[in-house]
Amino acid sequence: MKYTIDDFARLIDHTNLHPYATQEDMKKLCDEAKKYHFKMVAINQVQSEYCAKQLAGTDIDTGAAISFPLGQTTVASKVFDTKNAIENGANEIDYVVNLTKVRDHDWDYIEDEMKQIVAACHEKNIPCKVIFETCFLTKDEIKQLALIAKKVEPDFVKTSTGFGTAGAKVEDVKLMKENVGPNVKVKAAGGIRNTDDFLAMIAAGAQRIGTSSGVKIIETLKKRFEDDNITSLDI
Repeated sequence: MKYTIDDFARLIDHTNLHPYATQEDMKKLCDEAKKYHFKMVAINQVQSEYCAKQLAGTDIDTGAAISFPLGQTTVASKVFDTKNAIENGANEIDYVVNLTKVRDHDWDYIEDEMKQIVAACHEKNIPCKVIFETCFLTKDEIKQLALIAKKVEPDFVKTSTGFGTAGAKVEDVKLMKENVGPNVKVKAAGGIRNTDDFLAMIAAGAQRIGTSSGVKIIETLKKRFEDDNITSLDI
């Protein structure tokens, strides 16, 4: 598939999830998203209203992180926070699975959690992404989560929060892609800080990339395009 610079930019969820991020930081994030035409800003839930107002009138989404970064809140809490974020202007949701339940292999709990949060999103036509936090999981656990997602059909499954012991890995993106079915996409996030890693994740099957290095990645791609005198790149 051929990608222009804008195509690449539209794969990026421009991210600032630092707990100490200021309103000035959020303004900068939104301004950069508008300048580079990123797909979304990925922010903590409390920033939803402010960022939605900053991005009003654009085609850039406000993506709220739910139960972030640990995932250790009840299903009821996650559903409430999801609905609250949407009420405050979020039009994409990324939530963290309950990793304790994953490690206990309580798959019924995980499926019910996923169904309830996806339903809360889809009721409002809001995309839902399920964060696995792959660094804490075995390959079999990643596969089982993907198979549950195949059944429930969130819009995306996502590798990582970026706050774990490791971020996205190409082999995990491939594993998720192979098992999640044709109706669910894969988002790679966590530790993707340069253009080569960005392109590798796309080649592995990721259709969205979460990164705080989006500006650097796109500027590097622009230079490559100029140096090679091309207008698109085939991946």
